[in-house]
Amino acid sequence: MASIETVTLEVADPTAADRFHTAAFGLGGQVRLRASEAPTTGFRGFTLSLVVSQPADVDSLVGTAVDAGATTLKPATRSLWGYGGVVQAPDGTIWQVASSSKKDTGPATRRIDEIVLLLGVEDVKASRQFYVDRGLAVAKGFGGKYVEFATGSGPVKLALYKRRALAKVAGVSPDGTGSHRIVIGGGAGPFTDPDGFAWEAASPALTN
Repeated sequence: MASIETVTLEVADPTAADRFHTAAFGLGGQVRLRASEAPTTGFRGFTLSLVVSQPADVDSLVGTAVDAGATTLKPATRSLWGYGGVVQAPDGTIWQVASSSKKDTGPATRRIDEIVLLLGVEDVKASRQFYVDRGLAVAKGFGGKYVEFATGSGPVKLALYKRRALAKVAGVSPDGTGSHRIVIGGGAGPFTDPDGFAWEAASPALTN
């Protein structure tokens, strides 16, 4: 089964971006940084989601992200599916922080249960088949709207969503041009998918 070992964010200032991600989320080697000046404007076509166990953890992570310089795109609030908020890092990456629970069961632990990479694609069915052909197994899907892949023991999960729908969830305009400024490291690579997302062969994750 193909898995995602790392995601690499291409940023103008890796030192500043590392300082943000450490202060905001305490992330380890699953998210890497690489210097890039590749032109990009508007929505870059993806979000990264941090899935946690309860609202207190959402509030804690969103709070430290804002304190570290993030912009609030959607304040943390309850919804039909749970509790969550959306912020944009100074490097432009959009982060969703969410919990399926609407009630706290204890104090915040800031433990991240899952990291999910959501790719906004033009044709979910076509992209789904593209990834299946490269060894990814579908875990769940909702027609041409959403697909989630089974990524085994890999630290990052992958899902596909319609680009416009993902932008709406993130609270931004779907318009955007240029580089996605993200590279996915996994056993299925190297290749570039139909929407221009680049994969490379996985290398061992770094640890702090």
